[in-house]
Amino acid sequence: MQDAIGAIGTWPCWNTPQDGGWSADRLDAARAYAADIGSAAVMLVSGGRVVSAWGEVTTRYNTHSIRKSLLSALIGIHEAEGRIDLEATLAALGIDDREGLTERERRATVHELLAARSGVYHPSGYETDSMIAAKPARHTAGPGTHWCYNNWDFNALGTIFRQCTGADIHQDFATRIGLPCGLEDFRPETDGQMIALDASIHPAYPFRMTARDLARIGELYLRQGRAQGRQIVPADWVATSVLPYSDAGLSGAYGYMWWVERAGILFPNVILPAGSYAAKGAGGHVVLVIPALDAVIVHRVNTDIKGNAVSKGRIGRLFAMMLRARV
Repeated sequence: MQDAIGAIGTWPCWNTPQDGGWSADRLDAARAYAADIGSAAVMLVSGGRVVSAWGEVTTRYNTHSIRKSLLSALIGIHEAEGRIDLEATLAALGIDDREGLTERERRATVHELLAARSGVYHPSGYETDSMIAAKPARHTAGPGTHWCYNNWDFNALGTIFRQCTGADIHQDFATRIGLPCGLEDFRPETDGQMIALDASIHPAYPFRMTARDLARIGELYLRQGRAQGRQIVPADWVATSVLPYSDAGLSGAYGYMWWVERAGILFPNVILPAGSYAAKGAGGHVVLVIPALDAVIVHRVNTDIKGNAVSKGRIGRLFAMMLRARV
């Protein structure tokens, strides 16, 4: 995997990894492993500066489910400005779907959808096979009673966002977050889509983004929602979003559309420092935030090639190698 330190654009860099507190030799070993497992791009940022960058850091790849963490940030901005009420129910918002929601399902709140605890298991779409397999039978849980990583919740939140704000998700992201954070590559007119689904009226809203732009999102959250001297996402929202509301088993815990470390657990084969959290997308896309090390790691895979993926176990092993490079 080629060194990409020259392709990081406006990001500031450490002169050497050692200057930033990392071992160059151990990062070289991690880079070789990343090449072996098929990583397309990796970035390590520490102390607000790039320590190391490898691969295609300027290539726009589908972020897959990282889209949910991006929407969470937008919801936090509009919630603080009074446009979105977390206590509003689906019934109050007029949210329904093709097969019709029951009275009990319509009692679910925006808050419960954010935490993936709505209890609404209506058919959705834009899901992986594992997500479909893990979804309980419909009507088996009431609102707030059970956690399930459920695309119905996440896609319905996209509808609720557009309905409550009157804004386009991707354009609003570019205006509210992209511009003030200094994103270099994201273009809403080409990098955002709304995908209509057969089973549900609530579309998916994928983003295509580069590694160097996603690193800015990790850095934004690492700095409690601040970027370039401005408070972009409310600090309280950032802190609240990454609380471990639900036990996610082998994947740690879950917050408001962010995955959260629980007792060191977030990926296989690595023990992460307390307080770490991540945005994750199918195939191996990750923005990992490690406050204890003042660090962000971005991992990308060329999932535009059908079947191309890097397993969670291999990503965890790569992260463990990178963490051992901290000196």
